[in-house]
Amino acid sequence: MSENWRMRTRLVHEGAARSAFGETSEAIFLTSGFVYGSAEEAEARVADRAPGYQYSRIANPTVRMLEERFARLEGAEDCAAVATGMAAVHAALFSQLRAGARVVASAPLFGACQWIVTDLLPRFGVESELVPAADGEAWRRALSRPADLVLVETPANPTLELVDIAFVASLAREAGARLVVDNAFATPWLQRPLELGADLSVYSATKLVDGQGRCLGGLVAGPAALLKDSLRPFVRNTGPTLSPFNAWVLLKGLETLGLRVEAQQTTARTLAGWLEGHPGVRTVRYPGLASHPQAELARRQMKGPGTMIAFRVGGGRERAFAVLNRLRLVKISNNLGDTRSLATHPATTTHAKVPAELRERLGVSEDLIRLSVGLEDPEDLMADLDRALAP
Repeated sequence: MSENWRMRTRLVHEGAARSAFGETSEAIFLTSGFVYGSAEEAEARVADRAPGYQYSRIANPTVRMLEERFARLEGAEDCAAVATGMAAVHAALFSQLRAGARVVASAPLFGACQWIVTDLLPRFGVESELVPAADGEAWRRALSRPADLVLVETPANPTLELVDIAFVASLAREAGARLVVDNAFATPWLQRPLELGADLSVYSATKLVDGQGRCLGGLVAGPAALLKDSLRPFVRNTGPTLSPFNAWVLLKGLETLGLRVEAQQTTARTLAGWLEGHPGVRTVRYPGLASHPQAELARRQMKGPGTMIAFRVGGGRERAFAVLNRLRLVKISNNLGDTRSLATHPATTTHAKVPAELRERLGVSEDLIRLSVGLEDPEDLMADLDRALAP
């Protein structure tokens, strides 16, 4: 494919591998296995001495098209597609860690990621430490001694705190660690962590990559050697395989990723500014607002502030629930990145399993609402939110 194509063109054309039938849309290879012309050919493929597919748990033509297209979008040498976003995070971590390893992670993490770092990893003899996202000195202290892996989520779910990727990448290299960045909120359209020094980017493709609430998927992008030697053997032997049909759906989602993100981000900017001046709103967190504590960092490492807004309504859980229950156009859902605007109460959904004391320390307060902005008309969204926010 052309190295001179711009991103919107690549989202439509990269990675296509047409069959002998010359189909326009990518083919869905709904097959578990593949046949060989001879026993010798089977032996050669399994031994990686001959090209071709063996079994869809290992590789599949439709899944491979998704991997190749996303790798080029990310600016990565390669990409591995898996069944879910959490499978991507799990594989990126466990494929690189051994007992006795040390992991440093940003404190604001999605609830399931928090559980992996603070609960699951220690069961296997891996030391873990959480660091406040925006605290540069805390990062320096945590990485002043050797580490094996650093995991950050930026922008963070749901507080939209940012981590300075280039700064942490530099510290991680000095500590001997690889840096993994969860880039699901920004997507490569708005932020490319590998260009800022990260070793791997991980995604819940369920979110903005699909963008229409249809299927699950996860992606891990990075150096070809690291994926070949570490991550792919882990995925191959543990089996978090992405189905060919879901891979095809995600390919279709990628074709409109840029258009959707730009349109949703434009609306999010409008809503964030409007919410900031609303009497029923206590505070608003959005990287595109001048009031965001890391607005300068957002401008420096992101091409846009994104499609997610977090706001506090005061009055604790009771007030937050009342606001959510009065919404009509915006739907209550703990998913995000959809063409439909979705709102949730993180303290009782995405972060319900995080201890209450830690939730409060991370800013996941009882009156916090997370809003994923869709493709609706912004005037309609404001009218719906205005009604919900009434005293």
